[in-house]
Amino acid sequence: MVQAKPNPSPGRRRWDLPSGSRKRRFSELSSAEQFVLSFVALILLGTLGFKVLPGLYQGASLSWTDSLFTATSAICVTGLIVVDTQTFFTGWGQAYILLLIQLGGVGVLTFASLIITALGGRPSLRAEQAIAGSHYSVADVPAKKMILDILKFTFICEGIGAAVLFLLWGPRMGWENAAWPAVFHSVSAFCNAGFSTNQLSLMEYSHSSATLLTISALIILGGIGFVVMEELSAYFNSANKQIHRLSTHTKMVLIGSAFLLFAPVVAFAVFEWNQTLAEHSWEDKIVNAFFLSVTPRTAGFNAIDYGKATDSTNFLTILLMTVGGSPGSTAGGMKTTVFMLLAMVAWSRLRGKHGVIFFDRSIPEPTIQQAMGLFVVMLAISILGVLLLQATDDPLSQDHFIFQRAFEVSSAVNTVGLSMGITPALSAPAKWVLVLLMFIGRIGPLALSAAVDSRVAHRQNYRLAQEDVIIG
Repeated sequence: MVQAKPNPSPGRRRWDLPSGSRKRRFSELSSAEQFVLSFVALILLGTLGFKVLPGLYQGASLSWTDSLFTATSAICVTGLIVVDTQTFFTGWGQAYILLLIQLGGVGVLTFASLIITALGGRPSLRAEQAIAGSHYSVADVPAKKMILDILKFTFICEGIGAAVLFLLWGPRMGWENAAWPAVFHSVSAFCNAGFSTNQLSLMEYSHSSATLLTISALIILGGIGFVVMEELSAYFNSANKQIHRLSTHTKMVLIGSAFLLFAPVVAFAVFEWNQTLAEHSWEDKIVNAFFLSVTPRTAGFNAIDYGKATDSTNFLTILLMTVGGSPGSTAGGMKTTVFMLLAMVAWSRLRGKHGVIFFDRSIPEPTIQQAMGLFVVMLAISILGVLLLQATDDPLSQDHFIFQRAFEVSSAVNTVGLSMGITPALSAPAKWVLVLLMFIGRIGPLALSAAVDSRVAHRQNYRLAQEDVIIG
């Protein structure tokens, strides 16, 4: 180890160095930087595990590119696959994938807090929420208690989901054979990962309404946000509803989620009634239409073949994937609150009003500007992703149309995992593009920009003279 030379100046300690002239320890980094670096480290370790751990494969092992792709897809709870999980991996290999899903899926708040707490730090909940780009104000909850609540909620939901799936699948698969798939699908659904131990995902269960509704419930619980569930629990367990009122954030999440879950059902039913759902009963058609509305919320399971679905269904799926789930959850995407704020801004402007009012509360202007900025950034990333995938994919793959590539990019950047079936056939450079998109989509553009910008010691506290420009 190299010893630091003593400072020749007696009036100055050796650690009083100019800003940026020494390496900072991990504990000295900002919360956003710690979160990003922790995710990078976990992805690299996951990739290495696919290459060095024994007994993961039934045949040949994954290449380095496919190992990185699979590790990123699992840790970023995306669900895009380059090989079939059922036939390519052994039981140990599937268990390793599930471990990576669980580590990534317990949520950005929990994972970041576990890393910082393990190093002796005591992050506040407000700092953790800054990682997710949220200015939502909540009570001062100790970080360790929040972590325990999140873990408890996660394992309870996954346990109940696994038990229900085990009871549903046991008579058909045999009780011994149903246990592992039930656990795997429950964890994958709650974490919004979309990985499946079935070759055709959930297509063989498209006639089982109970299975699709159980998976849907797990997806919704995992994608609604831990802070919202904590607040709902306190609200319904409180005798005085005035003291424990629901916050504007929770109301916006609940209303936005309900609209995005139920409004598209009619459209999906119309688009697929006589197409991929033609052989189903009308009850199963309704449930499948609901599942088509749920799974684009970054879950990634499919009960129909999206390669055979109508263009209308796939385009609406892209729009739903772009919105994604809610802040502070296992889901990715632009987030339901951003969707609601943009809709309310448009409605306010149409009525000639400048502010945004929601349930007698005024939304701060910086929050609105942040929502608009996030929308623009996500849109720009998606457009650039389509361009890069179009440029890096095999030009001889005439079957890969730009609409399919746009579907793949939207699925990757919003950490969904749905595919029109072209992922395994992509070129190595195209897979690297999707790896980058999955990483950016999981950590969030706001967290990435905050990590890059965290070394700025101060911000400008003045405003330059204004000058208008012509629009239109």
